[in-house]
Amino acid sequence: MNFILWLISLSLCLGFGGLMLFLWAVRNGQYEDLEGSANRILHDD
Repeated sequence: MNFILWLISLSLCLGFGGLMLFLWAVRNGQYEDLEGSANRILHDD
């Protein structure tokens, strides 16, 4: 039973860490221009 509680707490901590990393990426503008890189690779300037 202790093992299940340990696994649940570990999964909650990992989920919270993933959420924090996602929010950090959104705030720093990682998802601002989703198609810019795809278009730049096709057009040779």
